[in-house]
Amino acid sequence: MNVRVAPGTRPALALTTAAGPVFTILLAISFSHTLNDLMQSLLASIYPLLKLNYHLSFTQIGLLTLTLQTTASLLQPVVGRYTDRHPVPYSLALGMTGTLAGLLLLSRAGSFALLLAAAGLIGVGSSVFHPEASRVARMASGGRHGLAQSVFQVGGNAGQALGPLAAAFIVVPHGQGSVALFGLLAVLAMAALYGVGRWYAAQLGHLARPRCPAVVLAPLPRRQLRTALAVLLVLIFSKFFYTASLSTYYTFYLIDRFHLTVQQAQVDLFLYLGAFAAGTLLGGPLGDWIGRRYVIWGSILGVLPFTLALPHANLFWTVTLTVVIGLVLASAFSAILVYAQELMPGRVGMVSGLFFGFAFGMAGLGAAVLGQIADRFGIMAVYQGCAFLPAIGLLTALLPNLERQRDAT
Repeated sequence: MNVRVAPGTRPALALTTAAGPVFTILLAISFSHTLNDLMQSLLASIYPLLKLNYHLSFTQIGLLTLTLQTTASLLQPVVGRYTDRHPVPYSLALGMTGTLAGLLLLSRAGSFALLLAAAGLIGVGSSVFHPEASRVARMASGGRHGLAQSVFQVGGNAGQALGPLAAAFIVVPHGQGSVALFGLLAVLAMAALYGVGRWYAAQLGHLARPRCPAVVLAPLPRRQLRTALAVLLVLIFSKFFYTASLSTYYTFYLIDRFHLTVQQAQVDLFLYLGAFAAGTLLGGPLGDWIGRRYVIWGSILGVLPFTLALPHANLFWTVTLTVVIGLVLASAFSAILVYAQELMPGRVGMVSGLFFGFAFGMAGLGAAVLGQIADRFGIMAVYQGCAFLPAIGLLTALLPNLERQRDAT
């Protein structure tokens, strides 16, 4: 097998540190991810309330999502690149203070400008959390990288699913000020992440003592590597641009087309997000078993018939189809992220930051663009146009089969 040490990579970061999965750490990271994304999803979950209270247009709703996702996306590659070279174990707990500040501001914001500032602060907290948490998940994977990423990711998706329920049964009845109560979750997450930081620091200290050379698989030739990364990023665009249509505008679609109440629409959003969480849990282990390329194929392209049918369905089939879409489409991200990490061994933080950041950026851009479409052409046009996005999954054919190449060497 052709192996080498990635240039500029510290031994502590080039290896999976555990002999087997460290499930206490994986569960702690997943739990923290649940709290982080629950708090982050509160903003989108109370959009109907904010739209009514502040007389917002769909374009302004899209700008809120764009602000949240832009601050979350732009900083992530920077954080990941820095921590590849200079690990900061306790940055996970420290970064959560941004989310706490954003929630407190959101609960008291009296203008659209302050809502934008609150969204930006929540995004900053997320930008610190994701690349470092993804690195810890890989360190604790024991070599089962897909499983570890799925356990980590499913926590975030569970938090996103719980956000609409929290909004429906706490914020909607008690008003915008009740958002401050969720700051307690930020404090709880800080406590959990402090414990993770102690484990992380101990692992770095252990690996600082030279025991064996850091060995990683050699990357693909530069041209093939660039092509593969470009394809992965386009697939991320397809996935997250489409999911932006559901995470941001699904409740409005249900209210407008089927005349549901806000609470009824939030419950249906929870069903979609719950299915999304379940799909995330399946994607990583399935990629470990059959290969990540096949999971990417099936996840993105396989959802196309359901997205095409969605704009023409009645209420029952709309809810059913979105559950299927969430279940199938969610399995892609863990597979894409681990595939990308295998393309660039030893750069876990930078790759994680790049892909999380790009995903968040596409979600934010998608929300902004789709908001303008909804204002101009109506909410139905959003789902009619987005229905074709999963066809981009055909580009998966351009990805090299890494498992076959490793077997060949």
